[in-house]
Amino acid sequence: MKLKVLFFALLSIASIVSFTACEKEKEVIVDPTIPQGTFSANKSGTFVEQNATGTKGVAELGTDEDGVQFLKFGSDFNTKFSTGTVTVYLSTSMTFTPDPGNGNPFLRLVGPVSKAGENYFRLSPSADPKFNHVIVWCGSASIPFGYAKFQ
Repeated sequence: MKLKVLFFALLSIASIVSFTACEKEKEVIVDPTIPQGTFSANKSGTFVEQNATGTKGVAELGTDEDGVQFLKFGSDFNTKFSTGTVTVYLSTSMTFTPDPGNGNPFLRLVGPVSKAGENYFRLSPSADPKFNHVIVWCGSASIPFGYAKFQ
């Protein structure tokens, strides 16, 4: 009988210890595609619509609290998304001039954009200061949807 009581006592203690020891710690997930902390813009520009696409809004180039550079489209950003192939580039001019055979030192692919409103694009490595424009380009139609010149 004493052995049974001792066994249940030890089992109870082990259960209490295991439940408190196995309590999950809360995970903090950091999304690297959005700025950490405050985003500080150092350049901005307003989109100029091209080809009747409704492109509008503000683009900003800046850094987060960790010094990581981002391109940000403001909450007022919009363009025509029906083509499904809207791509963002940094450029040295308002003109999209592809040169796929040689790589184009005057263009830098940022990535696709698929929704209106606020969008962040992490730029790693940081963009060269020579890029003073952002271009919204439709690859399927081979036409520019709009551009913004950074001031």
